[in-house]
Amino acid sequence: MKVDVAVIPAAGRATRLYPVTRSVPKALLPVVDRPAIQWVIEEGMRAGVGEFVVVVNRGVDDLLFSHFEGMEGLEALAGFEGVSLEWVVQEQPLGLGHAVLQARDAVGDRPFYCMLGDNLVEPGTDQLGFLAAASDGRSVVCMRELGDEGLDRYGVAVTGEWLNDRLVELAGAVEKPGAERAPSRLGFVGRYVFTPEVFDRLAGLEPGYGGEIQLTDAIGGLAESGRCLGFVADTDLLDVGTPATYLEAVTTLGLGHQQIGAGYRSFLTGLLGAS
Repeated sequence: MKVDVAVIPAAGRATRLYPVTRSVPKALLPVVDRPAIQWVIEEGMRAGVGEFVVVVNRGVDDLLFSHFEGMEGLEALAGFEGVSLEWVVQEQPLGLGHAVLQARDAVGDRPFYCMLGDNLVEPGTDQLGFLAAASDGRSVVCMRELGDEGLDRYGVAVTGEWLNDRLVELAGAVEKPGAERAPSRLGFVGRYVFTPEVFDRLAGLEPGYGGEIQLTDAIGGLAESGRCLGFVADTDLLDVGTPATYLEAVTTLGLGHQQIGAGYRSFLTGLLGAS
């Protein structure tokens, strides 16, 4: 499947990161030397995406535009060289599924990547190309095996027939089931390739878990009709959605940074050796 447009939902309130996200949008939190959303956009560009639809809260679009506009080395992100950014405002915080639905007019009838800004990848461990390659015309969601804590935080797959050791037909999906109710340990970790039929599923949803329109419920509907696959990634994505995992992501990406990684590693080695 050829995919050249990506939707980035960036309108969440990020309450798990309070108090910092009361004044700084989560999408603009610094991760080493750039904001979180820039890592996501650069990942999409590596996968051949030429158009990004970013769903934001009112007022955040101006802040994001100010970051990317005219920045040296990022001219393409302001609309040059065939790459464009479009800001779509989610007027009410009605859930992740509702945020994705706001991109419907911009995406139209094209397949698209959906990339959650909570999850970053180390360059060189990208998963988007694998998702597109795995699609046979159906949507594909990226999954990882979760521990008990993750089963309280992510949507979880109901698995059907395995097509190979990393690709499975999904039979359903459950939002944040917890360890006792989880139908499997395979959770959705923030990277998807969707066919436009997901918008029809989202448009017909009633509020689900937490009183919100859940993307997981739309995935479940696709799965129950035989229209969704699950792909098991061979590497963990980095979660910047909580203070502890945010620090882990910064450290991981800092250690891999071409310019500062060696010095940072030396600092951490000395720090840990002295403790």
